[in-house]
Amino acid sequence: MLGTLCTLITALTCVSGVTVVTQKPPVVTLKKGEIATMDCNLGTVTLSPARWYKQIPGGVPQFVLAYYHSWWFVNHGAGFFSPKHTSYYENESSYRMIITNVGEGDSAVYYCKTWDGSVNEWVFGRGTKLIVAGSGLSPPVLTVFPPSSAELQSNKATLLCLSSQSVPFAEVTWSVGGCPVSSGISTSTAVHQPDHTFQISSYLDIQTSDWNMEKLYTCKVSLGSQTSEKNINKSACPTEQ
Repeated sequence: MLGTLCTLITALTCVSGVTVVTQKPPVVTLKKGEIATMDCNLGTVTLSPARWYKQIPGGVPQFVLAYYHSWWFVNHGAGFFSPKHTSYYENESSYRMIITNVGEGDSAVYYCKTWDGSVNEWVFGRGTKLIVAGSGLSPPVLTVFPPSSAELQSNKATLLCLSSQSVPFAEVTWSVGGCPVSSGISTSTAVHQPDHTFQISSYLDIQTSDWNMEKLYTCKVSLGSQTSEKNINKSACPTEQ
């Protein structure tokens, strides 16, 4: 069961069914000590509770809590407790989870799910990212690497963008000459570093001919409202001939 849950959450897919579970906001960015609120609407489901799970990138989903509008209590998972983690309902299909006094350890993606009895299936929302920074969120630090000399002997090559940041989430995008790129991108999940930062690696496949035409490539990484970007082209790498 846990393996199935991991696969479903990692893939960010919803089981086909009558209802659609909607979560908002998609991203919450807070400082330590503040209060996080996340909403979950179960659509047509009114007879099943809203269940919340916490997942750190690359980690196993953890059951946080479940709540139903006719219950007198919130059912908590192991390691989660009231009053830090609580929930209430606005109507029979709309629920809110609240995390008080958030810390950096609360940074994760939180998924809401419910049981759709009309089709006998579990249905997941798309998740809410909670980003908690110690004293304001610092912009990510980027390093972009050019293609290797060996790669440039073939028709295709690869650019690498490394992002170092204080939280395990970021949105990485690439552009060429100011135009967004939608293909040839491979971005890893965050890896926890010994200095307690997180590192994300993003690769962009390019044509060697484009690199030789001096096209300007840009890696952009966004953490909430904080954004960093780094440019690279052939002229900036004279050793890669």
